[in-house]
Amino acid sequence: MTSVYVSVAVEGIIDEAVAQRLVLDCGGSVSTIYGKTGNARLHSKVKAYNRAAVRFPWLVLIDLDTAESCAPSLRTKLLPTTAEFMCFRIAVREVEAWLLADREELSNYLSVPLEQVPLNPEAQADPKKVMIELAKASADRSIRKGMVPDPKSERHTGREYDSILADFARGPWRPHVAASNADSLRRSLKCLRRMLSNYKGPD
Repeated sequence: MTSVYVSVAVEGIIDEAVAQRLVLDCGGSVSTIYGKTGNARLHSKVKAYNRAAVRFPWLVLIDLDTAESCAPSLRTKLLPTTAEFMCFRIAVREVEAWLLADREELSNYLSVPLEQVPLNPEAQADPKKVMIELAKASADRSIRKGMVPDPKSERHTGREYDSILADFARGPWRPHVAASNADSLRRSLKCLRRMLSNYKGPD
């Protein structure tokens, strides 16, 4: 059976790895990846991507803005109506929460005690900050050095933060396990599976 190709649009490097993994785990293949230049640019392009999704499958993945109280309000603001083959998903509150949701594998990957990984990642106000704090507690020096920002710099994350978490998303991360601990991820997988099942090719 021929795999369905999905166009993807994301905010950054970690989101790219997560989106690729979701498409693959749902039985699809990624064609072209757009974005990776931050949320403002992606937000401005959502409606154009939606027009393309009238004929071809799309996955657009964004983080829940701190200015928005909930995902439904952001969805209504950006794209109240989706095309037939658009899977427009919002990670609550950041895609890092989805990675945190696979507690056992993340604990092993970061070399931190399991009990330090939060039980309810989507309830965290700042999942990125949680990830940094976990990295600080890592027994692996390369994790601490790569993910934790130098206090003398103006960076919010370490220089290898994105690449380390992207590698985790492509490797040991288990989306189907994490979905049981992150409702917005569960809904995203459901949306992707439904879209891929319904798509029969362009008219």
